[in-house]
Amino acid sequence: MIRVLRIDSSGRTSGSVSRALADRTVDALQARTEISLKRRDLADGAPIIDADWIEARSIAGDDRSAAHRRALEFSDDLIGELRAADLLLVALPIYNFTVPASFKAWIDLVCRARETFRYTENGPIGLLTGKRALVLFVSGGTAYGSEIDFASGYVRHILGFIGVTDVDFVAADRILADPERMASAEQSIDALVPKLVAAFGQHERTTTQS
Repeated sequence: MIRVLRIDSSGRTSGSVSRALADRTVDALQARTEISLKRRDLADGAPIIDADWIEARSIAGDDRSAAHRRALEFSDDLIGELRAADLLLVALPIYNFTVPASFKAWIDLVCRARETFRYTENGPIGLLTGKRALVLFVSGGTAYGSEIDFASGYVRHILGFIGVTDVDFVAADRILADPERMASAEQSIDALVPKLVAAFGQHERTTTQS
């Protein structure tokens, strides 16, 4: 079984291209193998870190007060979801050339020293190793990998920072200018899913005809 954590960050709960591509990916995975799906929809809200959160984070666990623990509770939940997952499915719309504010809030909440990374004399080391990620990059006019794409490189770096270095991107970019990019992204998902199933050492479902 592949444990999938799906992260949606589109502000649109209907008519969203990134959500539609994530639905297609989940359906394709379920058609081929057993999965356990956990969904985190950031349209439901993600708090911005504040002074209370920063103070609580800096205090050792055993020394935290009840107020400190409450300040970190949402962050702890998000980190627990990451730890439990084998595959991160990130549905990522591009807002103003970069990630949505809700997804940036998620990043700030999950990037915690001693929890998802640690500092060493040779630099930071990610602690969430052994996982893979699939990022569905969706934009109206920003070309994936272009000089005005301030999202894909950042997301790849952040995932690597916390230990997730096996990252695939599927781009449905510039779809307002070229609607065919949506079909191309769907084809890329259909081609990639069998490779993901194989990478996790999962047996594909078989169908029997009578």
